Amino acid sequence: MTSDRTDPMTDTPENPSANTMWGGRFAAGPDAIMEAINASIGFDQRLYAQDIRGSRAHAAMLAAQGIISPSDADAIGKGLLTVLSEIEGGGFRFQTALEDIHMNVEARLKELIGEPAGRLHTARSRNDQVATDFRLWVRDQCDAAIAACRALIRALVTQADTGADWVMPGFTHLQTAQPVTWGHHMMAYVEMLGRDIGRFADARARMNECPLGSAALAGTGFPIDREATAAALGFDRPTANSLDAVSDRDFALEFLSAAAICATHLSRLAEELVIWSSAQFRFVAMSDRWSTGSSIMPQKRNPDAAELIRAKIGRILGAAVALFTVMKGLPLAYSKDMQEDKEQVFDAADTLMLALAAMTGMIGDLTVNRERLEAAASSGFSTATDLADWLVREAGLPFRDAHHATGALVAMAESRGVDLPELTLADMQSVNSAITAQVFDVLGVHNSVASRQSYGGTAPDQVRRQIARWKGAMEGWE
Repeated sequence: MTSDRTDPMTDTPENPSANTMWGGRFAAGPDAIMEAINASIGFDQRLYAQDIRGSRAHAAMLAAQGIISPSDADAIGKGLLTVLSEIEGGGFRFQTALEDIHMNVEARLKELIGEPAGRLHTARSRNDQVATDFRLWVRDQCDAAIAACRALIRALVTQADTGADWVMPGFTHLQTAQPVTWGHHMMAYVEMLGRDIGRFADARARMNECPLGSAALAGTGFPIDREATAAALGFDRPTANSLDAVSDRDFALEFLSAAAICATHLSRLAEELVIWSSAQFRFVAMSDRWSTGSSIMPQKRNPDAAELIRAKIGRILGAAVALFTVMKGLPLAYSKDMQEDKEQVFDAADTLMLALAAMTGMIGDLTVNRERLEAAASSGFSTATDLADWLVREAGLPFRDAHHATGALVAMAESRGVDLPELTLADMQSVNSAITAQVFDVLGVHNSVASRQSYGGTAPDQVRRQIARWKGAMEGWE
């Protein structure tokens, strides 16, 4: 059976011959499989607030331009607020047959206010509508990510402030390298997260252009005011090219890229928490809130939260790769492939926010074993570089000669099962006669970290300088 009646607001799933939104071009409705693959309402309903906000701004602009009447615009605005309250109250029934959030909202609007609802879609397309909705949503996620990164920075700065002069081993290749301070190590992640904030802020600034009014791909012949809708929605300006506005998702790709980098930083910190909380290291203890037990081994305290954060990068990076793959071969302008943009971004944003919140909680609750840190800092010949530097600075040796002499002294100490400070002056002078008793002043781990006074170094004074700088920045976040 066919029908030439295709009113998109009155045809229903109970009338399968009537297509719900495509108008007179199509007589028969899609079968169940086509409906299932074509519909996006199962996930894009998350855009309801952005969709309603954009529609209200569009209706107000249409009225201001004399394209629709003030009374119709008023009815549309009030009706959309009713739809918003129904969705937020849980009383709204989303229909797969209506495909997406845009048509679900518009169909309910017609039920509420009748004919004026049909005028809302004047001078726009679902192409510019979804591009606007999605930009608004991703923009909100950039703001949320920045706020979450700031919360974690606060927790890290607190840890750094507490342990600005606590010595611990610094590692390269996970081998003891040189002594550093706990505060210095915590502040390394602060710097990483600071750059993450910059990336989210940069992405937000670039995406803050309004596609609304680009219509399907070529703009519209109606005398719309795109500057007005852009301002109403908090955008800096309207997009300058209608083809670009509806067909690109680089703003989502940039968000995913920033999210993947941020998640990588979280994963590295999570890995260190896993290592540090092990029985072999015992540098830190994680609270019961962020640990679990074993079903068979009663002594176990497993750092499950950290391990899960470590794994989350896979989902976020996977989302970025998936969307890059979707977009890489699409001709201008819109293609239905782009419906696959949202689920990946939604999942990545949710995953990142969960990981940031969990890491903030773990760092805030973390108990640090200062004595264990200091004992580990003194092992593994961690002050060998200080000895080599002393030979250059005080004995006048070329660095390569100093490096060779220090290596010989490390081998001597290792063969005797002692650390460098436990060698005698005679032992050291047997390798190089220029060594004096003053060398022992640089071989202690506290002396070592105190000597690293270069800007950005691990000396407690330098660490406190960076803490003060970040505390000043944090005051501006209030």
